[in-house]
Amino acid sequence: MSRPLLTVAAVLLVQSGIVSAATAGAVPHYAVADLPAALRENAHAVVRYEEQTLVVKSVSRTVETNRHAVTILDEAGADWATQLVYYDQLNTVSYLRGTVYDAAGKVIRQLRAADVRDFSLSDGFSLASDGRGRAADMRQANYPYTVEYEYEVVSTNPLFYSSWYAQPKEQLAVEKSTFRVVTPTNLPLRYKEQHLPSGASVVHTAEGGMEIYEWQVQNLAAVEEEHDAPPVAELTPAVFTAPTEFEVQGHHGTLNSWQTLGQWNYDLNAGRDELPAAMKARIASLVQGETDERARIRKVYEFLQANTRYISIQLGIGGWQTFPASSVAANGYGDCKALTNYCKALLQAADVKAYCALVRADEPDIRTDFPSSQFNHVILCVPLTKAAKADTVWLECTSQTNQFNYMGSFTGNRHALLLTPAGGKLVRTPRYGVAENRRERRADVYLDAQGNATATVRTLRTGLEQDNFNALFHSLAPAEQKKRVADILPLANFSITKFSLAPGAPTGLPTMVENLGLALPNFAPPSGRRVFLSANLLSRWSSLPAAVGERQADIWLDNAFTHSDTIRIHVPAGMKPESLPAPVKLTTAFGTYSSQVLALPDGTLQYVRQLRMPLTHFSRTEYAAYVEFRRKISAADKAPVVFVKTDS
Repeated sequence: MSRPLLTVAAVLLVQSGIVSAATAGAVPHYAVADLPAALRENAHAVVRYEEQTLVVKSVSRTVETNRHAVTILDEAGADWATQLVYYDQLNTVSYLRGTVYDAAGKVIRQLRAADVRDFSLSDGFSLASDGRGRAADMRQANYPYTVEYEYEVVSTNPLFYSSWYAQPKEQLAVEKSTFRVVTPTNLPLRYKEQHLPSGASVVHTAEGGMEIYEWQVQNLAAVEEEHDAPPVAELTPAVFTAPTEFEVQGHHGTLNSWQTLGQWNYDLNAGRDELPAAMKARIASLVQGETDERARIRKVYEFLQANTRYISIQLGIGGWQTFPASSVAANGYGDCKALTNYCKALLQAADVKAYCALVRADEPDIRTDFPSSQFNHVILCVPLTKAAKADTVWLECTSQTNQFNYMGSFTGNRHALLLTPAGGKLVRTPRYGVAENRRERRADVYLDAQGNATATVRTLRTGLEQDNFNALFHSLAPAEQKKRVADILPLANFSITKFSLAPGAPTGLPTMVENLGLALPNFAPPSGRRVFLSANLLSRWSSLPAAVGERQADIWLDNAFTHSDTIRIHVPAGMKPESLPAPVKLTTAFGTYSSQVLALPDGTLQYVRQLRMPLTHFSRTEYAAYVEFRRKISAADKAPVVFVKTDS
């Protein structure tokens, strides 16, 4: 039977700190022997008890308490014995408490104030950040044991309400987890439920002018991570909440649609895009005589990159409200909001209209069906209004190296909230698929009679395929670039004799070109009169294991790309091919694959391989077919070429 709801009075006593959650409800027992065997299976840790409560005090203030106990079964679950509580100018930590219990449920020690580290969460390049953390570490040397934490955070930033992830990680079981929201009737709660199991308890009551919502799950077995599956947090029970009305440091807003959220952000920054007269004149001179709208935008963007640098500002309302454009013009720096607003102002001086857009960068896309504050970054959207063909230019204003009109994996392939005078509008950022994300490799392999080889390899990468290598090029010295590339080469025995990494010829997409010289000792040692080698030098794909039992998650193939390889194999005189792999061609819904080895008239062999994988999602029932697709690719990639010596 589910535990009954706490009364409003009891909840408020807990929030005030007059009583603890333990005395307001049932006192949990954490003896490991009490754990059901089913919850230990495939688990590194088990949530014995969690109670997360959000109390909405007013339009401008919330209080969140969290109390949870986790039994750590082995070293792989030890991170659950640590706790970090974030705070800043708008969020205050009232307390952080902790207790460790041994396997029998006996108290080992209590968390002391001296055990809690208080430190800045500055990222190292912020000009100003008030983000801090209180961290506790109660890991023990002997397993199993149980750690219990309790903390409270008072927030004057009700733009963000709590989210409840009952089972956020793989190999974590849950004995009981409860999420509760208490809100005044005149501040209705907006919420979205995800994957609640059939046995979940969901209760909504009203008492004394307050609305009380409670969700509870029990006895959730550990979930194992599956190949090519979405993150476990996307598959397990969760509840997301948001306000209908909020106020942050005197700035009032409503949040019942993307339009109203965008309106609040737009109004917060309205009028902060005024430039000094001298800067307006400088931009007018920069684009004078340039009639092509895209070219005008490019000139302004390149000016921005050459004359500004990124720093982070995270102070109170500064998390959303930009520095004025005049400040960036004077100082030459700003955070994502300030630089984007500044670029917008520069474009305005060049007679080009642009709009700031909120986006969730470097993380999965937002939940488009639940309007709420899910964003962490700002970019610039520039609709082409004077071009012959309708189009849109997107600008990442924080980067001094990004190619014009390229979003990359950081902000591409997702939704953004366009901020307009009429409010917010969801739009899509540029999509990068199999045609854009290419890796094209050409190599020559020279084999000697002893089985040693050398190789020259040229690899062209475009779109998302080049993102990581572009970052290497701009952030590391050549020697360190070479080391990083060596670390990812799928070769057992090699050395790099030549190396270069540099941007390729300018195109609509950024490109990176990597040139390698390789020494490959004992690459294909003779076996009697024969030599066996794989024509596929660097692009072998692995097979996947069959599902053990029933597959639980759908298949998410979120990395769209085209990989092409052309490899010429040069062998010494007195050696000829005896057996070549049969050509392989696979055409499936998952992707397409082909490979072939041809004997050329000059005595060399040419291996040609292509793999195209679109961005697609499939039902979990298709996993067996996907495994077979991968198995066939793996087998083809490993298929040997057999040479025979003719001069012995």
